[in-house]
Amino acid sequence: MTDFLWGVSTSAFQIEGATSEGGRGPSVWDNFTNVHNGDTAEVACDHYHRWREDIALMTQLGVNAYRFSISWPRIQPTGKGPANTEGLDFYDRLVDALVDVGIAPVVTLYHWDTPQPLEDEGGWLTRDIADRFAEYTAIVADRLADRVKLWMPINEPAMVTLLGYAIGQHAPGKTMLFDALPTAHHLNLAHGLSVQALRAAGAASVGTANNHSPAWAATDADQKAAAAYSDIHNWLYADPMLAGRYPDSLVDRMPIADGDLENIKQPLDFYGLNYYNPTRLKTPSEGNPLPFDLVDIDEYPKTGFGWPIVPDGLRQMITQLRERHPDVPPVYITESGCSFPHVVEDTARIEYLDGHLRAALDSGVRGYFVWSLIDNFEWDSGYSQRFGLVHVDYETQRRTPRDSFHWYRKVISGELSD
Repeated sequence: MTDFLWGVSTSAFQIEGATSEGGRGPSVWDNFTNVHNGDTAEVACDHYHRWREDIALMTQLGVNAYRFSISWPRIQPTGKGPANTEGLDFYDRLVDALVDVGIAPVVTLYHWDTPQPLEDEGGWLTRDIADRFAEYTAIVADRLADRVKLWMPINEPAMVTLLGYAIGQHAPGKTMLFDALPTAHHLNLAHGLSVQALRAAGAASVGTANNHSPAWAATDADQKAAAAYSDIHNWLYADPMLAGRYPDSLVDRMPIADGDLENIKQPLDFYGLNYYNPTRLKTPSEGNPLPFDLVDIDEYPKTGFGWPIVPDGLRQMITQLRERHPDVPPVYITESGCSFPHVVEDTARIEYLDGHLRAALDSGVRGYFVWSLIDNFEWDSGYSQRFGLVHVDYETQRRTPRDSFHWYRKVISGELSD
């Protein structure tokens, strides 16, 4: 598998720190206060200053690809207007350093850190933000397109809509339920316009990074609830991107203008799939405004986050994607990982990754990116959850590779050939 991408993933807000350095503007996550223990990402993993150390870890690990995100407010502090040169220079140096050591840069343009001034104007509830995102894309692509191997405009748009605008678990903390659905269309439109801007700049390979979760009905009587969840989580983004249509159950809620679906359905070179766990659903209880209730999946072991560990769910999801969209381009697993406690001897993480990597390889994917390289700021959970192959002591910023780091190195090198 000489062309297989063995990778790791991170995101800007979760690792960079330096939130008020280098001309960076505020993001919605800087101002989101509903975070475990009052944690902030002001320092995070200090990657903004320690990126050389982190590239050295990747070189030791032996990966041939690194998926990271660009901070929109570091490039455009207000989300519009001219570029912040210091921000572009930071990513330029990072990309050059990766190329120099033979690690392919894989770039996500948006991993949830909306510039606060754009959110003040309505954020993803407004149509205008799609045009702003296309302009931002053009700025970044003009500087980096000649060296980046893969591009993904938006990471997990479903989570932006569901967690950020529908139930308020993530920034910007809105609790709009179904009134949040216009954000899905604007995220999809931003994706399509961004793909076009990347193509215009000569980007080599453009795809996406959508989060997927198999929807399991609790009983045969709950199939309708499972289908409703799957439409919202799995197909509200994949369908328009790949087929130029929305699920029938949701299309009437989308603020579609003439030409939008054509703009969204752009040819993609690959499909990035993020997978963590399946979801079980049942018919909603009385008083629930949503068309489903969530049901615990308790017959499988769980991660430190309480997520069920089901490698076969990854196989199921890839199969469902290919059955629904037979023309889907080559699939990469752009995120797959687990949170476990603070130990370095992390046998449970090795077992998780082994099962999921086998499922991915059995499914014929083109690459696998572990989430994540290092422990990081885990959104509303702050520093309470640790996903890293590398342990980070947040007091000293010391990085210590876990046993899973050394296991993954052996997998990549072929030392573990089973």
